[in-house]
Amino acid sequence: MTRKNYLFTSESVSEGHPDKVCDRISDEIVDAFFREGAKAGIDPYAIRVAAETLCTTNRVVIAGEVRGPHMAFEHVEDIARDAIKAIGYEQDGFHWKNAKVEVLLHEQSADIAQGVDAAGNKDEGAGDQGIMFGYAVRETPELMPAPLYYAHKILEDLAKARHSGKEKGLGPDAKSQVTLRYENGKPVEATQIVLSHQHTDENLSPQDVRQLVEPYIRAVLPADFVTSKTVWHVNPTGKFFIGGPDGDAGLTGRKIIVDTYGGAAPHGGGAFSGKDPTKVDRSAAYAARYLAKNIVAAGLSDRATIQLAYAIGVAEPLSIYVDLHGTGQVAEDKIEAVLPQIMRLTPRGIREHLKLNQPIYARTSSYGHFGRKPDGDGGFSWEKTDLVDALKSHFR
Repeated sequence: MTRKNYLFTSESVSEGHPDKVCDRISDEIVDAFFREGAKAGIDPYAIRVAAETLCTTNRVVIAGEVRGPHMAFEHVEDIARDAIKAIGYEQDGFHWKNAKVEVLLHEQSADIAQGVDAAGNKDEGAGDQGIMFGYAVRETPELMPAPLYYAHKILEDLAKARHSGKEKGLGPDAKSQVTLRYENGKPVEATQIVLSHQHTDENLSPQDVRQLVEPYIRAVLPADFVTSKTVWHVNPTGKFFIGGPDGDAGLTGRKIIVDTYGGAAPHGGGAFSGKDPTKVDRSAAYAARYLAKNIVAAGLSDRATIQLAYAIGVAEPLSIYVDLHGTGQVAEDKIEAVLPQIMRLTPRGIREHLKLNQPIYARTSSYGHFGRKPDGDGGFSWEKTDLVDALKSHFR
């Protein structure tokens, strides 16, 4: 039986967190290959990117496998510097202009390419084996778990204030964590709030930083969630002046729970950033979220988890699993049978349906890949609820 009364915690990290700096650089590279490929007239289905980034004190190392326009390949160092500059790093220990950038990208393996590429009667295969999960829950208008939604929004609003110049005392690196108390299965109160934020004035105390950030936190959380019992932890180490990759090394793909559902749902283990959409780690996770969100939006359940499984070089998913967590209005096996009818779940089918062959990935690198508003240019297309009518028509 599902628990009704409990505490649940999720965390988020800002765009300036060392791992997120790496995610941003890796995703900017993906975007560059699609952007330059379009200019050069290259078939977007032929583009391959798997870019991994490491950042530390004034050092960036980029490695991986690619296939596509040479123009993008030649400008990878500039892409990395521009990303670091956009985030806001101009510190002695990590500066967009002064950091040494080493590029170790090379051509994709021919053995992998022959399994993934479409040829003759063979459809495009999955870029690797793996399992991917999608999730949706009726806790927020975005159908996301509430603790993660609020943790993301706190940092996103603080980043906007920093970039606008309104809060010049804040640096790029930050982490948030929100613990909510659930009553009868619904979030009702914030019991613990954690915010660690880099500051540009070395002499600021945790109390000074709290004075800066508390109004933003209160503006994000529902007014009745913050009570006299809420415990605050703002810069609990006492000082957070040295931040970003100068304070901790960063790696692409190390914040996969932050990127997805904050621990409220299973995760297949594969990261998203730096990967083109032949990699089902990314595209099938987007498809699974899209299907789960539409199931909940259609009123077929209050909560939904979907698993998709793939084998490298094989187009069709090996399995489709649906769990409605006891909230379903329709049997799970019936939904499992319907999903492939309303969306083709091969790598190419997902790319076509969600229009993933576009430079839309850098914006996903911070504040979550899910729970965002679809953009007019195709970004976050997996957050649309345009399958609702099709789902309802099957279960009238």
